[in-house]
Amino acid sequence: MSRPVAVLAREDWEARAHAHERRAARYADPFVARRHRGQKHPVEDFLFTYYTLTPGQLKRWHPGAGTVLLDAAGRAGEKFYRPLTGPELADLGLSPRDGAVAVDDDAFRARRAPAIDFARAVLGAHAANPGFFGCFGLHEWAMAYRSEDNDLRHEQLELRLGAAGTDAVVESARIRCTHFDAFRFFQPQAVPLNELRPTRESQRRMEQPGCLHATMDLYKWAYKLVPAVPSELLLDCFELAWDVRATDMQAAPYDLAGWGYDPVRIETPEGKAEYVRRQRDFARRAEPLRARLAAALEVLDPARATDGAAA
Repeated sequence: MSRPVAVLAREDWEARAHAHERRAARYADPFVARRHRGQKHPVEDFLFTYYTLTPGQLKRWHPGAGTVLLDAAGRAGEKFYRPLTGPELADLGLSPRDGAVAVDDDAFRARRAPAIDFARAVLGAHAANPGFFGCFGLHEWAMAYRSEDNDLRHEQLELRLGAAGTDAVVESARIRCTHFDAFRFFQPQAVPLNELRPTRESQRRMEQPGCLHATMDLYKWAYKLVPAVPSELLLDCFELAWDVRATDMQAAPYDLAGWGYDPVRIETPEGKAEYVRRQRDFARRAEPLRARLAAALEVLDPARATDGAAA
């Protein structure tokens, strides 16, 4: 086990668990209620439908690697948890009666080594590369390009400028999307218009802090490391991704007025300026979260410290 960074009494870790559940429920419960009613929300469903962590998993609290929970024998059977025994207990001045449980970081490393390595590489690139603040969210426009000939990604929404107006914006713009998971949804006719050809493999070196999708993906790297990252960090990343998603769709070509979202009109100079302002703010908010993820990786695997990701 990693050297413990904290030992939590039951009343302490239960309080944190309850606080986390309440905080997560503000986002998770409305989504579950909509799903039961057969309703969809074009903005607020995304973090539950595109990403793979379920609402229940989001609400489940984990202390992260290196933290010991006392009087927690009931959690010893959870995946990637184990009870402390023998010398570990003695080193902490504990006994078997204390019911000490911690994340089994050895088992987690053995099972999730590829995810750990990929997260480390992507976070390092995200920290080291200069931010590009001239994309103006045109990836969403490229996904709607020539929609009269193709299915819209958000078929339930109308285009603010219509199909012809949307196409004109795309054709007059410089498109330089660096993120593979946005680029792969481009309409086929829009693919040649992108200056770059991001791939899954190049993601390890192309991530950059100006990209809204790369910032949202901090949430993905956090949940791929559950339960080895603290759930408070997971939810901090989720809440940043929630705000980013709103801007991502406000700057998209869709009419969201009926959903209460005013457009960021990136087809105008004023809209471009507003998009860049928000983009830079998200990059500033992402920096400490990225560093905390790097620190969590270091606790999990101290032999391979993530100096680049923490920079």
